[in-house]
Amino acid sequence: MNGTTANVRALVITGLGLNCEKETSCALRMAGAVPEQVHLSDILAGERSLDEFQILAFIGGFSFGDHIGAGTIFANRLKYQLREQLLDYVDSGRLVIGICNGFQTITRLGLVPALDGVRFEQQVALAQNAQGVFRDSWVMLRANPDSPCVFTQGIDLLPLPIRHGEGRFVPRDDALLQQLEDGGLVALRYVDEESGEATTEFPHNPNGSVNGIAGICDTTGRVFGLMPHPEAYLSPFNHPHWTRQKINEVLPEKGLGLKIFENAVNFAAEHLL
Repeated sequence: MNGTTANVRALVITGLGLNCEKETSCALRMAGAVPEQVHLSDILAGERSLDEFQILAFIGGFSFGDHIGAGTIFANRLKYQLREQLLDYVDSGRLVIGICNGFQTITRLGLVPALDGVRFEQQVALAQNAQGVFRDSWVMLRANPDSPCVFTQGIDLLPLPIRHGEGRFVPRDDALLQQLEDGGLVALRYVDEESGEATTEFPHNPNGSVNGIAGICDTTGRVFGLMPHPEAYLSPFNHPHWTRQKINEVLPEKGLGLKIFENAVNFAAEHLL
């Protein structure tokens, strides 16, 4: 199958406290896809179907006000009302990305990491930041070249903004963490900007995530969640040091976060059309 990116359709779920639909839609559109914003209630009511799309985006924000834990209510609504449709969607080979609140949602939903093929069972969590406060800053990430993650292919170092209060990655137990590491399912890590090495030290690791983990995928590489916001770095001028980059002649032609969406759209055009 070899379609064009212009035929790739992406679903951006909106409503009920989510607030990054415009940026995420813009990212997908810039990557060549046709994004559509659809309210969660319309999907749950059966007015729209996941089958219409090749990419599904769970976006950032504060779904249901983060009551009883970030992403919890949103995940439960999906789990009990859209379970079979989600299973069919993932099993069909399509793509899922969860960003920030979306990452919190798909971990609670059990779409990632889904080790041993077990979905709809929570295996990892995004707990309250170790510092106990909401953090809004830029971080440096490093992608894992050995990861099967579709979204991070060809990426090495990646600066992105974060803005969250519950972003500390915590696995269920040490054995599960080892499975993630051995399987290459840790797709992104927080790193020290100078050394480029993964770190648990603040502020490079803004939340205290174990092993510096900032993003993971499932074993297929097609379901991906991350806490930082790639949709917030689509223009080189989004970066807080763009003037310095321009003076030093290292200003990129486009925002580096766009690469994550380009990878997804290109994969969908090649494999899903």
